Amino acid sequence: MTKNTDERSSGGDHHKNQLKKKKNVSRLGGSGLSLAAFAKAKSRNNNYNPAIIKRQKEFHKNAKNVNKFKKMMKRENQPNDPALAQRLIENLNETEGDKEKDKGERRRKKDSAFSLEELYKKTNEEKEKERREREAALRIKKEETEKAEARRKAMREKMFKKTRKGQPVMKYRIEHLLETINAADKKS
Repeated sequence: MTKNTDERSSGGDHHKNQLKKKKNVSRLGGSGLSLAAFAKAKSRNNNYNPAIIKRQKEFHKNAKNVNKFKKMMKRENQPNDPALAQRLIENLNETEGDKEKDKGERRRKKDSAFSLEELYKKTNEEKEKERREREAALRIKKEETEKAEARRKAMREKMFKKTRKGQPVMKYRIEHLLETINAADKKS
């Protein structure tokens, strides 16, 4: 008899150990990878490198922009384009005229500085005025919301009032209903 009980207890221990092992495996999310599978996965090159991908995207983007630029330059530099020739002639005339204008500009610099100062003051005054108007509008809006909030809070306190026995006070609820009915009548 003692022999049978020993066999049962040792069999029970083995069963408990297997149960613990199963619980650990399920807790850890499966049996895991074998050593060979792990080594194979690590040695395989899956070609995913974000830095290289980013560099390639940037390269293709730059190439696309270069091609667009070349096409644009090709269109602009056509020899039969009369508009382009006129633009070049105008640019040359402007550069010659600029030398003559420089002498007159020295005299006008003082006047232009004065007018720039006036312009600066005007723009600042306009900006300041707009800012004050915005602040006033915000202040008014804030006051209105505070008043509405106070009204709602007072109404809420009245609506939640209870009698000594815990029943709601009907007086305020009936007043509120009458007010809403009167407001609806006035609108229609």
